[in-house]
Amino acid sequence: MRRTSTVAALAATLLITGCTAADKDKPAPAASTTGETKIDYSAWAAGRSTPVADQLYPEKGNAGLDVLHYGLELDWKPDTKVLTGTATLRIRPVADAGELKLDFTGLAVDRVTVDGKAATGTVEKGKLVVPGAVTADRPVTLTVAYHGTPKQVEMPSHRGDASEGIGMRSSKDGVLWTMQEPWGALTWYPVNEHPSDEALYDLAVTVPQGWAAAASGTPGPIEGSTYRYRSVDPVAAYVTTLAVDRYKRIEQTGPHGLKITHFVVPKSDDRYLSTLKKTPKLIEWLEKRFGPYPYPSAGALMNGSISAMETQQMLSMGRAAFTESDLREFEAVLVHEYAHQWFGNAVTPKTWTDLWLNEGFATYVQNLYEQELYGFDDAYLEKYLREADARLRKRVGPPGKPTAGTFAESNVYVCPAAMLKELNDALGDEKFFALAAAWVEKNRNTNQDRASFTAFVNEQTGKDFTKLIDAWLDSPTTPA
Repeated sequence: MRRTSTVAALAATLLITGCTAADKDKPAPAASTTGETKIDYSAWAAGRSTPVADQLYPEKGNAGLDVLHYGLELDWKPDTKVLTGTATLRIRPVADAGELKLDFTGLAVDRVTVDGKAATGTVEKGKLVVPGAVTADRPVTLTVAYHGTPKQVEMPSHRGDASEGIGMRSSKDGVLWTMQEPWGALTWYPVNEHPSDEALYDLAVTVPQGWAAAASGTPGPIEGSTYRYRSVDPVAAYVTTLAVDRYKRIEQTGPHGLKITHFVVPKSDDRYLSTLKKTPKLIEWLEKRFGPYPYPSAGALMNGSISAMETQQMLSMGRAAFTESDLREFEAVLVHEYAHQWFGNAVTPKTWTDLWLNEGFATYVQNLYEQELYGFDDAYLEKYLREADARLRKRVGPPGKPTAGTFAESNVYVCPAAMLKELNDALGDEKFFALAAAWVEKNRNTNQDRASFTAFVNEQTGKDFTKLIDAWLDSPTTPA
């Protein structure tokens, strides 16, 4: 996930940085029987999810709806700072209901249709409500036209980067970008904002001449000043992204012919270019340990944030987070965010209670890379992790029992990373990396939780690690 804070350790500076999808064995959704023309929704079957309600943030998301696909047609005017959009959502109702309710805020609704028929839509308290009966497993198409200037919302955390808010924002000169975990997509399109509901995406973003749009997904053709992106693997809303700036595109080829695209602003981002261009080697390093990169494209965009984020297939790297940093820190955070493509994006937690599944893995992977980058030994890493773990459990609590007001604080990074090191020590490198690679391979494009992780570890290793995992996730003090 995004970058949080700088921690003095690890021979230099250790950074703590910072879904799902479809169950392919399930039958495809039935074709719509409403409206004038029947629509075959099987084209978006890979976006099928099993949404659940969140215990930490029950006000976000709608467990009664499964969005299969988002088609977003957006137009950004930097001079007026107005975003105009048309969002077409292919939705599978999970249960009978008298309305469609999605997360959405800050923008004016111009027009709403359901299966091509005019409908009403009101926005209040962060929700778009469209009255009208829907039937379980009978998909509908919701289209919403809207406009306005996006505004960020509060992040429920004490993190240093929480002060800038989450969601879409524009700067005085018309530059547009977003950082949006655990929610914030709702500031620029109607969305079922919960990690358990992943969907496929098609984005078309029109910008003025001289500007460029960078977004999550695989870059498609540029038609005039319209930039297109497509996600054929399901995506959780919090790892979608969009940025508009006077970007220059830099293209590379990675392992196995992987298409890599970076978006940088000349002069502002020159100091990061040499590190960004290490991406093929960084992905090779990750693949040797965790198996093939899980998506058809990779890359990173630079934006004005003080954070960084594992946005799917296109990392969001905030230049303001690294202006005074050693470039090795930027490199280590790149590894962290690329590691999330395996841990967090390809395999996503069911609810925010298990955010440690994302951040623990990405942090430990970063730690291992930093051992090579800075040259510290295993004993030093052990000492750092245990000391940091003790401080964080005392200040924030154990990682397996997060509270609503402390989202993504450092305990869900460092403490589970320490647990994974214990597991690594117990298994040895060969078996540990095989276990981690198998976790992704066998659970790709699914949502998982603590119970499924524990069961997987025990089954794959033939040993019972339940007590070790539970102790590191639940203990108020660092386990012995």
